[in-house]
Amino acid sequence: MDHINVHQPSESHREKVPSMASITSELEAGSGNEGVLDDQGICKWDADPTNPYNWPTKWKVHQVLMIASAAFTTSLGVSILSPAHSQLMKEFEVGSTVAILPLSLYVFALALGPILGGPLSETVGRYPVYVGSVLLGSIFTLGVVLSYTFTSVCVLRFFAGLCFAPPLAIAAGTINETFRPAARAIPSTIFILTPFLGPGLGPVIGSFLVNRKGWRWTQWTMLLLAMCTIITTFMARETFHPVLKSRRSKASRLSLPPSLPLSSKMRLFATIAILRPAQMMVTEPIVALTCLYVACEFATLFSFFAAFPMVFQGIYGFDIEDSGLVFLSIVVGCLFGAITVLLCDIFLYRPKAATYQEQSVPPEYRLYPSLVGSVGLPISLFWFGWTSRADTSWIIPVTAIMLFAWGNICVFVSTAQYIVDTYHGLTVASAMSANSLARYGLAAAFPLFTVQMFTKLGIAWASSLLGFIAIGLLPVPWMFFLRGKQLRALSRFDTVELQE
Repeated sequence: MDHINVHQPSESHREKVPSMASITSELEAGSGNEGVLDDQGICKWDADPTNPYNWPTKWKVHQVLMIASAAFTTSLGVSILSPAHSQLMKEFEVGSTVAILPLSLYVFALALGPILGGPLSETVGRYPVYVGSVLLGSIFTLGVVLSYTFTSVCVLRFFAGLCFAPPLAIAAGTINETFRPAARAIPSTIFILTPFLGPGLGPVIGSFLVNRKGWRWTQWTMLLLAMCTIITTFMARETFHPVLKSRRSKASRLSLPPSLPLSSKMRLFATIAILRPAQMMVTEPIVALTCLYVACEFATLFSFFAAFPMVFQGIYGFDIEDSGLVFLSIVVGCLFGAITVLLCDIFLYRPKAATYQEQSVPPEYRLYPSLVGSVGLPISLFWFGWTSRADTSWIIPVTAIMLFAWGNICVFVSTAQYIVDTYHGLTVASAMSANSLARYGLAAAFPLFTVQMFTKLGIAWASSLLGFIAIGLLPVPWMFFLRGKQLRALSRFDTVELQE
């Protein structure tokens, strides 16, 4: 992975896209070529039309649509099967907790998939990983449709999640390789929004399919979406700069540096994907606290898959379809959260960044959305728990869910941007791998005991317990914002250096 640039480019360098015609005319003119050609007479990488930074806007938009489509399909698979809980119990004669395994195993696979897909994309490029992930995930999803034993459903769901997962890990790299820093806010927000829309829309779609067609139609729907994603992926392009530079050198018949031996590649793979993420989760306060915060709130979101039927079917008498529609509140909250992130970027981050010009912009300025979102999370959980009563309108706890979804995406997006702006190069990949492993690992476990927790503690106190956890973690983004420079100075890894 190229060195990730956290510098804010000057106005004269922002998103200039030199066309092939303009470069050719400069070469033919024989003057001014020193700004375009290198010492070997080859077009410089910064001015090369094959550099993703210099692509036409329509190509860049297609890349964003491709990764958003892949992320949405993957995340939809998490929850689209959740309304089938009772059908799975009845058809396969399993208990309530066991019937949640197809959901939990898929989520757990999402934690492991990036460990394989991330480093692989650094070796063969992003494009083959995108194509292979969606194709293999579709095959295993078809296997789920055709399964007639509960064991095969669980195993194939796990492998479907494992194969669908890599795009979630490498999409951030694709955005960084396609857009310069000043233009990354909108595509990053669009991408990060989709993994949250999937879990929100999954139960809505799944409830109607399960009630009217049966649980297997949830997987047919997944296959249909995967086919659309495959078409979009085939039309996409490679963005990994080292691969593109290698192709460029081969086309120009330049000598290439010798490839690393297999043993060195394996050590690099183990370092980036396994050893360094584990080390950073233990030794890096920024990574450790971010992983803990995001994992707990992500797991709380996933616990709603089991808690909502208890509340809205058990207390308010909703049927399966009406209960599924409640999850639209998560979608609405996520949309408001995305708008909040963009507004903070436009009115708070960009004015601050403009004052630094060519200097490194402090990563702490990315944290504005999480500062407000961290306050909304505990409020929403107490609100939800203590208003979920028969004598209170159902719209009150639904509004609390919107507030939670809003706060959750504000915290997640801004802390992810904070990590990307804090660390350099391959360290970013390891930090985000640790983040993914933590949040999906804990999210896979939560639904397995959510029903028992809400049954024994009651809805009010179970939700309050989650609220107390949110209160305990509330100071994390504030501490980063106020003491970020000191925390970065303690890091053992390569972090952004500021000229203050």
